[in-house]
Amino acid sequence: MALTEIRFAGSGGQGLILSARMLFRAMSLEGKTAARSQGYEPTSRGGFCFSDVVAGDGELDYPLTTGLDYMLVLDQVGVAPSQNLLRKGALVIADERLTPEPPTKNVDLHRIPLTDQAIAIGNIRVANIIGLGLMCGLGGICGKDALTEAIKLETPKNFLDFNLEALDAGFAAVGELAAA
Repeated sequence: MALTEIRFAGSGGQGLILSARMLFRAMSLEGKTAARSQGYEPTSRGGFCFSDVVAGDGELDYPLTTGLDYMLVLDQVGVAPSQNLLRKGALVIADERLTPEPPTKNVDLHRIPLTDQAIAIGNIRVANIIGLGLMCGLGGICGKDALTEAIKLETPKNFLDFNLEALDAGFAAVGELAAA
């Protein structure tokens, strides 16, 4: 794996930092070298929030993102601060309900009803995990087995079944996109 830079962007309270932590853990379980960083506005809910993962097979020269290969954006507030970091051809997954104007220039954009899918699962709070599964499945970033193990390690027991179902939904959506 060449150096890969991933961002989870949106608003505070959407589980973006948790998603990055799960991906970071999964990549570590697969033997990859990874670094994670995050930032957020001082509001507890609703302000810009992001969490980044930089990963590769060898030692990392710099732990922060400089050019994003992948981005999951769950809210419009995450677009403006992130779009100039997107590399040409970057895979972008955007929640179609909460991100009406996702980045479109020179990216591989997939507008997905993540929030609606999360509601169908029974908990709106798993949209981030659906997106994580979809992004990893489409991009080949990380395997499902490692993500499943990371979710088990990072999720409270009372929420585990929701997160595992959401991960399955994300990976299932990869097949649906391929068939479309």
